[in-house]
Amino acid sequence: MERYKPLDFEFYTQPTLELARSLLGCLLVKETAKGTASGYIVETEAYAGPMDRAAHSYNNRRTKRTEIMFGESGSIYTYVMHTHCLVNVVCGGLDKPEAVLIRAVEPVDGIELMFDRRGTSTLKSLTSGPGKLTKALGITMDDYGGTFTMPPLYITEGITPDSVSIGPRIGIANSGEAASYPWRFWITRNPFVSR
Repeated sequence: MERYKPLDFEFYTQPTLELARSLLGCLLVKETAKGTASGYIVETEAYAGPMDRAAHSYNNRRTKRTEIMFGESGSIYTYVMHTHCLVNVVCGGLDKPEAVLIRAVEPVDGIELMFDRRGTSTLKSLTSGPGKLTKALGITMDDYGGTFTMPPLYITEGITPDSVSIGPRIGIANSGEAASYPWRFWITRNPFVSR
């Protein structure tokens, strides 16, 4: 497969909510020794940093895990939750720890490799969740602190969504009023959206 051209740094300097929407339709690519796998981003969630009770960086919480969130926009923030690795796009700029969680992708390249990694034969469930997509694409904690502007993990231009839906984020019921913020974005009726 011919290598795609990663999006420039400037793309990641958009305001967080705009970036979360702009990422829809972009192609998430991971190159590994076993091959390249990719998928169109079909679902995202925005996390607006210190003022957002659902964000890991709420109240400017700076830990070993969240350190990269205080770095350059376009950096890769991976973390483990319930044994699953999740991947986020850092945004907001230096010392403004905001991020966009990539929740689901539509498989494009390396589908057989994805099936092998996931141990499933059902296309629809292959990448329809934040833990599923990282396992399928081969995204791990080793990607933490890298940048989406260059291989092995990067984002390129993709498709333009026909319609985008907006609603509350998932799995953050204990975050007060932040639980109802309409900061989840997804490509309407895409079968790979997590729910």
